[in-house]
Amino acid sequence: MSAVHQPPNAPILISSKDTDELVHSLTAFIAKAQKDSIDKKGRFTVALSGGSLPKMLRGLIGNSSIRWNQWHVYYVDERAVPLDHEDSNHHSCTQHLFSKVPIPREHIHSINVSLLGDLEELTDAYEKDLIREFAQKDAARFPVFDLILLGMGPDGHTASLFPGHELLTEEDRWVAYVEDSPKPPPRRITFTYPVINHAARVVFVAAGKEKADTLKSVLDNPAAGLPSARVKPVFPGQLYWFVDDAAAAKVDYPRTPFKL
Repeated sequence: MSAVHQPPNAPILISSKDTDELVHSLTAFIAKAQKDSIDKKGRFTVALSGGSLPKMLRGLIGNSSIRWNQWHVYYVDERAVPLDHEDSNHHSCTQHLFSKVPIPREHIHSINVSLLGDLEELTDAYEKDLIREFAQKDAARFPVFDLILLGMGPDGHTASLFPGHELLTEEDRWVAYVEDSPKPPPRRITFTYPVINHAARVVFVAAGKEKADTLKSVLDNPAAGLPSARVKPVFPGQLYWFVDDAAAAKVDYPRTPFKL
């Protein structure tokens, strides 16, 4: 049987006693994913989200195993605001991570702010950026990131894919725009599910008791269809949940001890 017809792998749930332990495990996982990718092809392609995620990447700062010159970073979603705006995911990632590590600026792929007035052009430009990175290197119809890092909102949204939104069924575009986000700011661009679900590794990071009910729905009742539950990487891709015990308090789904 061809690999593309295999069902998705089951998610792996790794729960840590607190956020410090979560950060430690997440850092070790990212370092290993980086090493495997660079050993294989000389580069590491990563897509990041905003929200609380950038703060959870603090274990990468000053970490001698991270080879920043081989990282190529994109944003899973971005708000249509200037790059120094407090709502910008790029601003958050720069503030909490990139300003503190020696990553080449040209390896960080932010939106073209000259196109903020036209969401369609902004989206097309970012999609073309992805095509330049991936189209010549992968025969697949969609880009294959080495690692995509996601957060989950209390409503179960991830990236800028919100409950009930028409983008939940988008199957062709790599990047799409949102004009009516239920969470401000309303204008955003976002990766679609086909891009997220073609990554080699997708990692959700969730911490805190306020995530407990949502995490239970996503892992114990995925058929309810919350946006985060629709992340199902195509085989042989693998989905991981790195959470703390507070977020996992109500989940019945089996936990897996962390090991590399």
